[in-house]
Amino acid sequence: MRAFARLYNELDTTNSTSQKLQILVDYLSHGDTKSLAYAIYFLSGRKLRGLPSNKLKDVCKQITGISDWLFQESYDNVGDLAETIALLLPGGAGAINETLAEFVEQNIIPLKDLDDAALLTKLSGLYSVMDINQKFVFNKLITGGFRVGVSHQLVAKALARVSGVSENIMQHRLMGDWAPDSGFYERLICPDHGEGEISAPYPFYLASPISVLTDCPDDASMGSASDFAFEWKWDGIRAQVIKRQGQVFIWSRGEELVTDRFPEVARAASKLPDGTVLDGELLAFKEGDILPFAQLQKRIGRKTLSKKLLADVPVAFICFDILEADSVDIREQTYINRRHKMLSILTPGALGQYPSCAGALSEYLRVPPLIAVSDWQEARALRATSRDLKVEGLMLKRQDSVYGVGRKRGDWWKWKVDPHSIDAVLIYAQRGHGRRASLYTDYTFGLWHGGELVPVAKAYSGLTDLEIKEVDSYIRANTKEKFGPVRTVTPGLVFELSFEGIQLSPRHKSGVAVRFPRISRWRTDKTIEQADHLDTLKEMIEQSPLAVVPGDG
Repeated sequence: MRAFARLYNELDTTNSTSQKLQILVDYLSHGDTKSLAYAIYFLSGRKLRGLPSNKLKDVCKQITGISDWLFQESYDNVGDLAETIALLLPGGAGAINETLAEFVEQNIIPLKDLDDAALLTKLSGLYSVMDINQKFVFNKLITGGFRVGVSHQLVAKALARVSGVSENIMQHRLMGDWAPDSGFYERLICPDHGEGEISAPYPFYLASPISVLTDCPDDASMGSASDFAFEWKWDGIRAQVIKRQGQVFIWSRGEELVTDRFPEVARAASKLPDGTVLDGELLAFKEGDILPFAQLQKRIGRKTLSKKLLADVPVAFICFDILEADSVDIREQTYINRRHKMLSILTPGALGQYPSCAGALSEYLRVPPLIAVSDWQEARALRATSRDLKVEGLMLKRQDSVYGVGRKRGDWWKWKVDPHSIDAVLIYAQRGHGRRASLYTDYTFGLWHGGELVPVAKAYSGLTDLEIKEVDSYIRANTKEKFGPVRTVTPGLVFELSFEGIQLSPRHKSGVAVRFPRISRWRTDKTIEQADHLDTLKEMIEQSPLAVVPGDG
């Protein structure tokens, strides 16, 4: 456990990817296999069943004798629960002798079954021997808030260096459902290990935004348009559909097994040949029309799927690639060859205004045709029609590209439509987390309605470090009221917000919800009176086919 706490501290104190990689390699080169399995489990974003934060707060207050109001003031000032408790508790010598595996199984997993008295006794004993860094990491683990700024891909790269197994295979082995035990780690680093779990998905290949290169692709910047295959960019849930050994698995890009959320797709996939893995997008379709993303989210958010929900929000899987056929990994084949293989399994057809695959298998597995594009001028014209077709833009894939791992610039590009934007006023603020816990970085913005500013969006990204410090100073000097960690701010700052989608929402005070809001720029040239009105935002709903949410709520 001491070594793992040191690992966290070393990773958290550098922004260098190469340094983080070397730190991981050094750590993963030593230690018992079970502890290394637990370390990989936590580093790759997996969590144990967490302890409720209120119980942890109560334990801290009982150990320290601190009052409720002083604890809350401390928490508001620090902004992070794990760090607040680590700072408030008396310091220990860091005398922890258990390995990470022993510590987790003896001191973390059993916590969930303890009553309040036993929990106090257990945590008091543990905290008394931990130093502040160990307390902080321990608190992160038991609350389920452990994050240290290393990607799944970086963990795989470090393991590949330690084991000699290729990074591509290591990414594959790390995906799916697995338990942190010695056997798993040994299978993970074994060079001649078969790929094992029949349910395991492949690492997703990601497209780069076209704006990284240029806002207007042309022959000079991208090469000939004829080098690319053009597809629509769908606004759904990226997923892989797997059929192996008679079983079907549906994995989201977030590595969540969602097979039971989409039974109609699973039934259709049961007709696939064994040893087939498809990559694509889950979309809500009804009567040949695409439903808004918010409707699709209902299928993820419900514990049980009623017959009404299945009827109101039917789902189809839009297949745009095949990664495995006849139990053979074909990712190294060219995009065009893979597509031909996919079409040999799923017969192309047409349905409504969205050309899709009703297919030899099922209407729930569809292959959209490629878009005919002769040059970049025609591509720009097609992109401009995206919102009318309820898609997000264009996908560009080099016809000779392989299916890679992660994000590799040059082969796959996403050319999204320009986002919506509004000018809004900062009205509420909260402190950030981690390194930003001492600064106000989480903002709520409002638009004018009936002479008042009504909250419409929350955003925390888009400002430079210098701008964040300037906004933080303004918030501290212009706080009107405090509601726990939230500060009501005297209106005075205007920001341009960008967002991808907009919809009616009775759950929001404004009656409108925006999707993926972020700060585009600080409008120092505008006064708050020049900010937009709520009616302006609602007018965008009427202008955007993507915005309307039939029967929402």
